Amino acid sequence: MNTKKPNKLKILNDPIYGFIQIPNTLIFDIIEHPYFQRLRRITQMGFSNLVYPGANHTRFHHAIGCIHLMQKAVRVLRLKQVAISNEEENALYVAILLHDIGHGAFSHALEHSIVNGISHEEISLKFMKKLNAEFNGQLDLAIEIFEGNNPRKFLYQLISSQLDIDRLDYLKRDSFYTGVTEGNISSDRLIAMMNVKNDELVIEEKGIYSVEKFLIARRLMYWQVYLHKTGLVAENMLVNVLKRAKELADEGVELYASSSLNYFLYNPISEDNFNDKTLEMFAALDDYDVLSAIKEWSNHKDKVLSLLSKMIINRKLLRIEIQEKEFKDSYIDNRIKDVSKKIALSEKEAQFFVFSKKIKNHAYQQDKPIFILNKEGDLKDIAKASDQLNIQALTNPVIKHFICYPKSILN
Repeated sequence: MNTKKPNKLKILNDPIYGFIQIPNTLIFDIIEHPYFQRLRRITQMGFSNLVYPGANHTRFHHAIGCIHLMQKAVRVLRLKQVAISNEEENALYVAILLHDIGHGAFSHALEHSIVNGISHEEISLKFMKKLNAEFNGQLDLAIEIFEGNNPRKFLYQLISSQLDIDRLDYLKRDSFYTGVTEGNISSDRLIAMMNVKNDELVIEEKGIYSVEKFLIARRLMYWQVYLHKTGLVAENMLVNVLKRAKELADEGVELYASSSLNYFLYNPISEDNFNDKTLEMFAALDDYDVLSAIKEWSNHKDKVLSLLSKMIINRKLLRIEIQEKEFKDSYIDNRIKDVSKKIALSEKEAQFFVFSKKIKNHAYQQDKPIFILNKEGDLKDIAKASDQLNIQALTNPVIKHFICYPKSILN
C-alpha cells in the first residue's frame, strides 16, 4: 500500500504567466474538488470561437490566472506597508478562485433561458457556502469578503471593482486567446502601482497611463470581442434554442438530454427552489451537455427546435443589423410575417428567428470610481485626473440596437 502523501504545492504552467504556484493545501483541495474541476468544461467566452477560433480557453484557466495575480497583488501591497493578515491573504485567494464558480454552461446563456430568477453570482455564493461546510468553516472570511461585508473595503475591491483582479486576468487572457492585441493590458504594471488609502484600493499617480490603457482596452475588447456581431447572434440563438426546449418540455414533449440538463428543462427553477439537489444538478451541467443535446435536437420533429439547432451546429447563423436608433415596430413585424410565411411557422414561432434587442458598452462607471493617488496623498477620480479626453468620454454608456433574422428572407 502506498502511504505517500500527494504534493499539494503544485506548480502549473500557464501560457500567459508561465509557472503558477498553488499557495497552500486548502487552495489545492478546492481546485481538486469536483465543483471546481467542472470549470474545465465551461468555456470562458461561449461561442466567441465561432469568430475567433483560438478562443477555446475555459473558466478553469481564468480562475487559476486570477489566483496568480492575487498573489502578486498581496505581495505588492504588503511591501507598501498595507497590513494583510495570513487569514485575509488566504481568504482573498479563496474568494478570487471561486468568484466565477456559479457560471453555467456557455456562461450567461443559461441565465436567460432555463435557470431564471437567480444570477451566477448568487449561485457562486451557494457553492461557496456548500464548500465551506465541507471544509469546516475555512471559507468564512472569503465569503464575508465576497459578499462585501468585510469592514476593509479594499479587500472586496480586489475581488470586485472596476479595476479588480478578475478584469486584469480576463482582458489579458481573452486578448491572448482571440489574438485581438488591443486588449493586451499590462496587468503586472497595474498591480505594481496598486496601493491602499482610506481603505480604498487606489493606483499611484505613476500608473495613470496604464489605467488609461486598461480602460480603452476594455472598451475595444467589448466592441471587437464580447459584443462582436457574430458572437451576439450565436449567443442569442443558443438562448432561443434553450427557451424553445424549455417550452416543449413544459408541454410534456420528450427531448433528448443528459440527466442534469433534463432536470433544468423539466423543472421550474427559481431562487426560491434552488435547493441542495438543484445545486448538485447544476454542478453536473456543463457545455458538453448543452452541445450534445443541440446536436440531437437538430433532428427533432419540432421545426423551431431543429432549425435553430442545425443553424448553430453548422454555423449558419442569422443575419444581424446594428444601429444607434431603435428599430421600428413595423420593421420588426414585417420581418416576423416574412419568416412566418416562408418557413411556414406561426408568428409566435417566427419570433425565435426574428428578434430585436439592445447592447450597452459602458467602459467606465463613475459611481464606482478608480482613484489615482498623487504625491501629496490626495485621491482623484481617473476621469478628472487624466488629461486624456477619451477617458471622460468613456463615462457615457454607448447603447446600440440590433435585429436578427434569417438571411434567406432578404428583400
